[in-house]
Amino acid sequence: MERQIIKGIIYNDLDEQVGPNPKLYLPEDFSQLDLLHISVKTFAVLTGEGGVIPESLVVLPFPSLQLKGLIKYIQWEDPNKRGGVGHSNIAVLFQEMDDVVFYKYMREISVPFNDITQNIIYLEKSDANEEQIFNELINLENAITELLDDFRNQELKESKMEALSDQVIDRSMIDFQFKIIVVGDPTVGKTSLVLRYTNNAFRRSYVSTMGVHVSNKIFKAEDSTIIQLVLWDVGGQERFKVMRKQFYQGSDAVFLVFDLTNPESFSNIPVWISDIKKQTDLSEEDIIGYVIGNKKDLENEKKINSEDAQILAQKFNLGYLETSALSGENVNYAFTTLAKILYKSRSQ
Repeated sequence: MERQIIKGIIYNDLDEQVGPNPKLYLPEDFSQLDLLHISVKTFAVLTGEGGVIPESLVVLPFPSLQLKGLIKYIQWEDPNKRGGVGHSNIAVLFQEMDDVVFYKYMREISVPFNDITQNIIYLEKSDANEEQIFNELINLENAITELLDDFRNQELKESKMEALSDQVIDRSMIDFQFKIIVVGDPTVGKTSLVLRYTNNAFRRSYVSTMGVHVSNKIFKAEDSTIIQLVLWDVGGQERFKVMRKQFYQGSDAVFLVFDLTNPESFSNIPVWISDIKKQTDLSEEDIIGYVIGNKKDLENEKKINSEDAQILAQKFNLGYLETSALSGENVNYAFTTLAKILYKSRSQ
């Protein structure tokens, strides 16, 4: 691969004496404070669940480390432990920008996790030494890395096929081209939504020094009209503010994205609308698009009422949708619906 996507793997044990314990980890350059922070958080999210652990993989953010983790919880019968049950978990760490890779291929990546989990349960029951469990972590890293390599190569092949398709559908054959800007606070999932829609988990042209990521998708409407969407994923960091005017220019529509689990990102939606108006000649009536409440899959962590979000969107004459880059819910619908609105307005 061009770069290593997996940044680390930690095996966390719930020790009866010390509590959450980062028992084994690789690579070995994690600080003990970071390891403890990760270990505590992986177990803390289970508080109040009555001892029930999720069977599927769980994605947890670690914002202070600019990482996310794919967590697999493990339990096994152990008469020597309190309650007769042992608890641990495996945390595979990756950069926040790569979350869409794991969202897209979650089902496939679950397979090696399940296999390694069964091996670890056997080793824990057999009182195996730590080296044997550590080897299982290495096996997991190798298995996931191999899968990611395969997925990336598959996407590269698809990219070549798309390039050939684009040669067949050259620019002269495109009936309508629309520029859509995607804005919102950092970490609300803008890039994940765009990459989920364009089917590009690995391929990206993000220019961190400029704060913009441009993607496009060409498709045929129901009447065989060929439409190209050019999607401008605009960096939400304050340092990119002075550059946004050139990114906003010529836009046909907007997605204003907030995180359903983050009230501050919701409160800042009017700020983003004000920024667009200030940097362009558009009035509120001229702005076409949707307010998007992302991370719909995190139902238990949701802090924004859907009715309140709907009222805010209506205030600015915008639609409202809730999406999940993890499950893909409403992602295609959001982009294609907006494209249809633009197409209808342009073809009248």
